[in-house]
Amino acid sequence: MPKQSAGLLMVRRRSGRVEVLLVHPGGPLWTRQDVWGLPKGEYEQGEDPLQAARREFEEETGFAATGEFYDLGQITQRSGKVVHAWAFEGDCDPAALVSNPFTMEWPPHSGRVTQFPEVDRAEWMPLHEARQRIVPAQIPLLDALERLLS
Repeated sequence: MPKQSAGLLMVRRRSGRVEVLLVHPGGPLWTRQDVWGLPKGEYEQGEDPLQAARREFEEETGFAATGEFYDLGQITQRSGKVVHAWAFEGDCDPAALVSNPFTMEWPPHSGRVTQFPEVDRAEWMPLHEARQRIVPAQIPLLDALERLLS
């Protein structure tokens, strides 16, 4: 069975346009890459996916996810991982982001274990920009959001 992941897409309206909050993965492997996505994480069999998405959003951003949640469906990433996502309206200051850490051996084969934030930054993006910067497999989630908003 493929790994299951759940995530949330925070949405706000500014100056008549829709913006989404995307995050950039932390750690040295992503430093020079312009790769963005929604905050998400894996969950266990039997765990409620929406509750897992809310937990992961808070762990990766430090922001609470409250309000109504709108199902955006699910996508399958290139790795085979299935991601189920929801949208919700909210607002936050990306500069206030606080992400939980993960550990990895860095540099490779050095024997040194170092901590890095799961997410190193967040950014509000209008939908047209988000489409160009989000992980390609997650574009259908933006499509679902646009259908929901129309």
